[in-house]
Amino acid sequence: MNTTTDQAAATTDSAGTPAQATCRNCGSPLHGPHCYACGQPVKGLVRPLGNLFGDFLDSVFNIDTRVLRTIPPLFAKPGFLTTEYFAGRQVRYVTPVRLFFFLAIITFFVAQLTTDVGSDIVQVNAEDSNDNDNDDIGSASTVAEVEKARDARLANLAAAKARMANTPAKTGIGGIEAGEAQVRATATERIRQLREAQAKGEAPPPPMQDSFNFKVNGERWDRQKNPLDTWGPGFVDGWVNDQIARANGNIQRLKKDRTAFKDAVLSAVPTTLFVLVPVFALMLKLAFVFKRRLYMEHIVVALHSHAFLCLDLLLVLLVRALEGWVAPNPGALATVFGWIEGLLILWMPIHLLLMQKRVYAQGWPMTLLKYFLLGTCYTVLLSFALVASAAIGLVAM
Repeated sequence: MNTTTDQAAATTDSAGTPAQATCRNCGSPLHGPHCYACGQPVKGLVRPLGNLFGDFLDSVFNIDTRVLRTIPPLFAKPGFLTTEYFAGRQVRYVTPVRLFFFLAIITFFVAQLTTDVGSDIVQVNAEDSNDNDNDDIGSASTVAEVEKARDARLANLAAAKARMANTPAKTGIGGIEAGEAQVRATATERIRQLREAQAKGEAPPPPMQDSFNFKVNGERWDRQKNPLDTWGPGFVDGWVNDQIARANGNIQRLKKDRTAFKDAVLSAVPTTLFVLVPVFALMLKLAFVFKRRLYMEHIVVALHSHAFLCLDLLLVLLVRALEGWVAPNPGALATVFGWIEGLLILWMPIHLLLMQKRVYAQGWPMTLLKYFLLGTCYTVLLSFALVASAAIGLVAM
């Protein structure tokens, strides 16, 4: 006989009467899926793999019939889930944390699959811009070659700026001038490298890699010769400069594989949103301080708000992918898809406004005022967070 027989299974006594199941750990009678005395679950890990996988989905995502009761009102009934949660009717719906976690992961996974960064590099003027001009400057082996490549590049940019001067596109002149400054900075740095090598009697240095074009103490950043000083401990300075150096190396890779950068950024966005949830809840707490709600109540509002935004964005991505599949060319069907996508995007701010009105139950004038103040502040915060995600993606790719 197997000595490891499940003691939690019901047994029979000498009279054939079923005996109560007991806990395998402490021997206490069982009255449910967990032992009331020691807390050990009745279901152990030694069971079919399919059962374990089902438990994992239920524990992490709550993938069961509650999803069908949660997703429709999350999208179509602003504030309904939140008010239900506050009223104590919680078990029938997916919890706010799991709902947001599940939708954020799915949404940005789909975004990675459906978003195409394209094969063309964004340029000021596609006709005159040459993607290799700055590479020619950075790889020149003599000062004369640097000056020749620099002057040719500056001449192309000057011609482009002259053509844009009297056109509606003249607002782009600032971008051209920034490009001119970058060309000059690259040329100056390359000339400095060549002259230093010549003074030491060394061979021309290897070609410059594209890197961040910013200065430290009036000179171009360099990991060894001119690192960034954060005014912190030495290990902090070293870590920051290591990340900058890593990002510099990734820029060259980015030119060859921009998909890696896109995937890295989209992978960082869910984490960024998780960080923003408690921040947004704090903003709600300050905006509705006289409502005397607990901070955790505002956390629930923030979680449901972000979960809805992820769900709506997921629908936009799916509609866009479906349009590219069934209506790749302009026409009536493509117009229908365009309208659907536009309505989904328009529904985002409307839904959040109605949700705020329903949950906090204030008059329309005060609701609109707080909505626009919160929206403006959060938009600025989200912009900085997305820039941070891009920086993290550049380092992590």
